[in-house]
Amino acid sequence: MNQPTVLLVGVDLGLPHFDADLTELGLLARSAGLLPVAVLTCKRRAPDAALFVGSGKADEIRDLAAEHGASEILFDQSLSPAQQRNLERHLGLPVNDRTLLILEIFAQRARSHEGQLQVELARLQYLSTRLVRRWSHLERQRGGIGARGGPGETQIELDRRMIGEAIKRTRERLVKVKRQRQTQRRARLRHGMTKFSLVGYTNAGKSTLFNALVKARSYAADQLFATLDTTTRQLYLQQGTDPGLQVSISDTVGFIRDLPHGLIEAFEATLLEAADADLLLHVVDASHADYPEQIQQVQQVLSDIGAADIPQLLVFNKVDALPDAAQPTQRLDQFEWEGQPLPRIFVSAQTGEGLDALRAWLHQWAVSHSLVASAPTSLAMQGEPLADQGVVCSGHNAH
Repeated sequence: MNQPTVLLVGVDLGLPHFDADLTELGLLARSAGLLPVAVLTCKRRAPDAALFVGSGKADEIRDLAAEHGASEILFDQSLSPAQQRNLERHLGLPVNDRTLLILEIFAQRARSHEGQLQVELARLQYLSTRLVRRWSHLERQRGGIGARGGPGETQIELDRRMIGEAIKRTRERLVKVKRQRQTQRRARLRHGMTKFSLVGYTNAGKSTLFNALVKARSYAADQLFATLDTTTRQLYLQQGTDPGLQVSISDTVGFIRDLPHGLIEAFEATLLEAADADLLLHVVDASHADYPEQIQQVQQVLSDIGAADIPQLLVFNKVDALPDAAQPTQRLDQFEWEGQPLPRIFVSAQTGEGLDALRAWLHQWAVSHSLVASAPTSLAMQGEPLADQGVVCSGHNAH
């Protein structure tokens, strides 16, 4: 079966970190089953109110799409309903934006009932603003003085009412899911279990790391948004001769630049797994050229969901993909971020490199931060420093 072909369009509006090659948009398109055949970028001081890019550039897009046989146009920025409608009329091709693309990927990947509800809500919210475009073939008719709206207006109103009711029903169902999650959280709190959550930019390797740590079989692939549904497992940590302890660890949906606000709202119940954690394992693709920008995007979303103050461990993953000259000299160090030092550890979830050191670090953190008051038999309550109990990361070039 032939893949739908798509022309990628990006507009540099002078904002920082513009993706001139539209690399990420291309990855998103492929993740959604589209085949990029050409790329066009341009600069503007501000978006054109009618066509976003202006009529001259719109003509260039139409010619380039015809030359490469593109069946769809995909913009890297969000388009207003009017801009989307005007572009489709001007170009004679379907036009979609980054927001809809991400929603489509989420719709394809969601597996759990909760995930499907969240995607449905986000798509309904997006669709509710696009009714005028979807029903453009039913233009409002005016017959003269006192004439009422035609069938197009009637259909739009009916659809708006139906979508409004669907949004209300979906919200009510998500409220029930949220209550169930809160019940599960309270149960974990009663058991005094330390909670870790994996967060990070999409495709940083969170699910691969999660599987390696807990020997789970969560779906992991080298693509954007491979995992959408939060998965929580128990992780057993043991160092030296101590009896060990159990913690819970959750794998959450990946973050991305310009994540639609509707998705942040719709995935609130899922993202609350991160907001409710005792420690965030912020997984970073160490081999990615723009990893500082990806860290910034994750920190912004964490701030949006009220998780900015939760302690973090930066897990720089994919060290196996780094060239020899860029290999870390220490397994553990500190990473300066906005004036604050964050602990950092280098690992490869794919090869297993550094995972023993990571487990040891997590064990030490759990003992010193969460179990001091509640577990009198823990190492921290036996009067001996943790470093003397074999939980430091020796043998991994850490110090």
